[in-house]
Amino acid sequence: MQAIFDSLYSMVGVLNNYLWSYVLIIMLVVLGIYFSFRTKFVQFRYFKEMFRLLTDGNANKNAKKEGKISSFQAFCISTSSRVGTGNIAGIALAIAGGGPGAIFWMWIMALIGSASSFVESTLAQIYKVKNGTAYKGGPAYYIEQGLNMRWLGIIFTILISITYGFVFNSVQSNTLSLAFNNVFHVEYMVIGIVLAVLTALVIFGGVHRVAKVSEVIVPVFAGMYILVAIGITILNIDKFPALIGTIIADAFKPRQMIAGTSAGFMTVLLTGVKRGLFSNEAGMGSAPNAAATAEVSHPVKQGLIQTLGVFTDTIIICSCTAFMVLLYNGYATSGNEGIALAQEALTAHIGPVGGIFLALCIFLFAFSSIVGNYYYGESNIQFVTESKGALNVYRVLVCGMVFFGSIAKLQVVWDLADLFMAFMAIINMIVIAKLGKYAYIALEDYTRQKKAGIKDPEFFVDGIEGLENVEYWHKEDKAN
Repeated sequence: MQAIFDSLYSMVGVLNNYLWSYVLIIMLVVLGIYFSFRTKFVQFRYFKEMFRLLTDGNANKNAKKEGKISSFQAFCISTSSRVGTGNIAGIALAIAGGGPGAIFWMWIMALIGSASSFVESTLAQIYKVKNGTAYKGGPAYYIEQGLNMRWLGIIFTILISITYGFVFNSVQSNTLSLAFNNVFHVEYMVIGIVLAVLTALVIFGGVHRVAKVSEVIVPVFAGMYILVAIGITILNIDKFPALIGTIIADAFKPRQMIAGTSAGFMTVLLTGVKRGLFSNEAGMGSAPNAAATAEVSHPVKQGLIQTLGVFTDTIIICSCTAFMVLLYNGYATSGNEGIALAQEALTAHIGPVGGIFLALCIFLFAFSSIVGNYYYGESNIQFVTESKGALNVYRVLVCGMVFFGSIAKLQVVWDLADLFMAFMAIINMIVIAKLGKYAYIALEDYTRQKKAGIKDPEFFVDGIEGLENVEYWHKEDKAN
């Protein structure tokens, strides 16, 4: 039996190496740049507008009154999935495996990839369908409606349901159990049981309970974490210019890594890209599932808000972890990696309370991420079947994988996450490249209305050539 597992693990390693070294890295960079030019760098042009839309109190209140998901709640659902243990353990792993230079490539991929996020999330809004008083959608839906390829939508559904509900949730619980065991010496099995029970209490309540939990947890824990990182940076402000210089310089040259191992340029580049993509999920086809749930007057609004999610996740929160670790003098000689390295660094900065604080942050990061990840699975299960029984079986399996992740080996879990993430991203990027023209049309429409002085642009599909099989956005629907 062990020989079989060893063979499977070896196969996962070979596939990961091939997909990330030759397929995905080229696809992410080329399409990210392409989307940036086609949208005229929407991620920068509309940066101020993103914040205005996110804080539009009237729109958010009206959506809640009607029993629908607001833009802010949809942002929190996607951010709760994006902002997870990858923002702490994943960044510490990137530094351990690729050095400071990996952070530079993580930033670059976020800036480029945010255009991909805009396109996929705008498409999710265009092709969303009604789900009771709310909406649902995502890649499976725009694959079926936009390309008439339900079979491919089902394949994507299977991939995302396994990736997020099972593999990624195992990553979250794995990191959480390590963090709590390091600080509080709690048995992994006990942590797994508690986390599985808490997960069940939320996910059996459906999307509205997921939205409410995410709406509370995300702003609180993200704010706390950012404030601590800012405090540490200020205390070490004299080292900051040299730190930025090191990150940029190391991005373009081989260097000696932790434990004396050598990392070449491609190792640094790929480490930054993988960990960055795992964290911000731009182009993977995950955030569109949350984007589709929002009640908005124009699809571009959610495209912009989800683009802001990429900036929030990588440029802000991931950078916080990177600065805390790299400002710790012993990071390069530490024998730890992942969450253990992050805890070691924070303890060095602020004392024993640092490890405790990080363990609590990890709990909030991981739990909110588990909840957000589950919703992606739920939305896609409903694409295949409306059976409540099937959904409840999925919920039970998700809780089981949360428990499994708490007691599994770290490297196996992360390698599986990389593999499934690659498959998802490849399918989604090809699809949004084909359907992207409708996102560009929507953006042009939004820009035209804004220039005309319309404060709250509206979108209608009527008259847009080639845009068919769209359930919402017809004038008669908006009139009702």
